[in-house]
Amino acid sequence: MQYSKEIENMCPIRQGACHGPAPIPEEGKWVEVKQISDVSGLTHGVGGCAPQQGACKLTLNVKDGIIEEALVETLGCSGMTHSAAMAAEILPGKTLLEALNTDLVCDAINVAMRELFLQIVYGRTQTAFSLGGLPIGAGLEDLGKGLRSQVGTMYGTNLKGARYLEMAEGYITRIALDEEDQIIGYEFVHLGKMMAAIKKGVDAAQALKDASGTYGRFAEGVKYIDPREE
Repeated sequence: MQYSKEIENMCPIRQGACHGPAPIPEEGKWVEVKQISDVSGLTHGVGGCAPQQGACKLTLNVKDGIIEEALVETLGCSGMTHSAAMAAEILPGKTLLEALNTDLVCDAINVAMRELFLQIVYGRTQTAFSLGGLPIGAGLEDLGKGLRSQVGTMYGTNLKGARYLEMAEGYITRIALDEEDQIIGYEFVHLGKMMAAIKKGVDAAQALKDASGTYGRFAEGVKYIDPREE
């Protein structure tokens, strides 16, 4: 290490304030983080790309500084889905610091990684006060049965009004309208359940029927429309 002449000519003064870093909450413990391996926790973060065309929700489960589980969910950009596939292969097994400085292909995923890093190293994880944290596999619980992301897709125009396309319940097949043409309910198909049934050998038409349901006052509608066609 090189020192300037000015530093070399200074007399040494002992450092008094040397009490280490402030402890942060991690999986039910207070930890003085001095290196990446001291960090654990599960949390979520969201990032967007520069043109704001798409977004990524990233979930990481970190144990002793190593990413043991990663859930990458993207929205709004077709290319981003392929980037997510690559990120899902890249992230597990890396340290937090490696992941922060690794090209995760998509700008939105990189931004999400940055936001998660800040949460985790400052003790703001969702498991900060949960003793032992959450087991590997907890990230899948965000997806529910059928392992599909929770997606809401709605579209509307001033001229023709709103169209519900997808809710947490599933893919919207019909919208119910009252006598004033206001939305009072909808019919949906839970695609995860339908595909699971088809894979088990259930007839496609029967699987569609079994995975369908309604919400709101759907049965009271005076008119039913397909939001993608009408």
